[in-house]
Formats: sequence, C-alpha cells, structure tokens
Amino acid sequence: MDTSKVKDFSPQELNRRLEQQYTEIAQLAGGLAHEVKNPLSTIRLNMGLLEEDVEDMEESPQKRRVLKRIETVKRETLRLEELLNEFLNFTRANRLNLEPADANKELKDVVEFFRPQAAVANVDILEFYANDLPTVRIDKRSFNRAILNLLINSLQSFQGESGEILVRTRLCGSEVAIDLIDGGCGMTDETLQKIFEPFFSTKAGGSGLGLPTVRKVIEGHGGRIAIQSEPGRGTQFTLTFPTIPRISSGNSQYSHEANEEHDGAVENVELLEE
Repeated sequence: MDTSKVKDFSPQELNRRLEQQYTEIAQLAGGLAHEVKNPLSTIRLNMGLLEEDVEDMEESPQKRRVLKRIETVKRETLRLEELLNEFLNFTRANRLNLEPADANKELKDVVEFFRPQAAVANVDILEFYANDLPTVRIDKRSFNRAILNLLINSLQSFQGESGEILVRTRLCGSEVAIDLIDGGCGMTDETLQKIFEPFFSTKAGGSGLGLPTVRKVIEGHGGRIAIQSEPGRGTQFTLTFPTIPRISSGNSQYSHEANEEHDGAVENVELLEE
C-alpha cells in the first residue's frame, strides 16, 4: 500500500482544519449579514419618507390602513437589523485585542453606566470588590458588552418587580472571578441546559444570541463562564479570567461600595451560595 498519499488525520490536524473551516464560515456569514443589513436600512429609511408623504394626505380609513402597514414594515426591518447586529457580534466574538487591565475598574465603569437603567426599574446594585487583584488581559469593548448583557439579563429576570443585583470580584486561586448574582425569577434545569445554544431564547422576540456571544467572548479571553440558577430564587453568573503573573501579591481583602443598611440584604441576594 502506498502510504505517501495518506493524509494526516491526527487530533491536532483535525482541530486545525475545523478551526479553519469555522473561521471561513463565520467570515462568509458575517459578510452575508452585512450585505443584508444595508438594504434593510435603506428600506426603513424609505418607509419613513413614504410615511411623511402619506401624513400629508387627507384623513381617511385608507390613510390609516396605509400608515399602519408602514409602521409594521418599519418595526420589522428594525427588528431584523437588531438581529443582524447581534449575529455580527456573535461572529466577531473571538476577534479580541487583549490588553492588561484592572478588572475592578472596568467592572465599575460598566456598573455606573448601567445603574440609571436599574434605578428606573427599582433594582438596587450592590458592589463588593476585592482589593489588590492581579492584572488581567481584557478586550475592553467586548468585556464591557458582555458584562452589560449579563446585567440586563439579571434586570429582566425581576419581571418588573423590585430587587437587588450583587456585583462582586474575588481572587479564585490564580484567577480573577466576577460574580453577578440576582434574586430574580431563576431558570429551570431544562433552560439551563440550552441557555448557551445559539438562537435559543425564553424571551418573546429574543434573538437567542446574547448569552452564546457572552460565552464566546469570555472563552476568547482564556476564561470560563459558569451559571447556577433555581426557579423563584435567582441566578448567579461566575466569570473567571486568567491573571498576568506577578512577583508578589498581598492578601485579598474585600471592600464594598454599598451602604451599610444593605448588609443584611446581601444574604438574600447570595441565594445560590447556601
């Protein structure tokens, strides 16, 4: 048997080929999504102009029907544009520019940006940050988007009720861990098994790409994401990131930015650590 033409099917070679194929498919899908997005924007713009023309017409049942149909087209094109944006974010999730960063500082910036939205929903944010955390490598834009996505998920889990979200950092062995804990509606075991599958969503009109994109981003940082949840008790997301080695480090102590009056409430938020 002539073995000179036998191809290398070692695990390493198979992984390399699969990764190459995935990259090519992601590039093609991203390019297609971009091409579809452009005409959608044009359609929505022209529907807006058409709406202005119809508004100048005399009031009649026909005018109201036309305006209603225009509004439907505008709404659906906007929904498709948003879906394409999320899909593009998903395909680009592994293209990261990792730079040394302070996880506490980056997390605080995202929380401060998110706080007004939480306040409107009557949800408090409690913050506990470990002192003297080692430096991590972060793509700031992707990291911020991932954290914000998780915070929005936590906020939506309260389903209009008031509550609290705990944001915490800690040293976990040689890694930096970020905990996001809410006392919302929680998830069933069936939902937990599918939560990171692309296009799976429990929300009406949801794209099902938010959490899969978050996982891709975290794994692109060399980190991991874990989730614990129980219906009626809440959900905890834990993100872990590898640290940049340093010569020495002090003991990690906790500082908190929440008011002392919330100390007792923290026990209620940390539902999944009992």
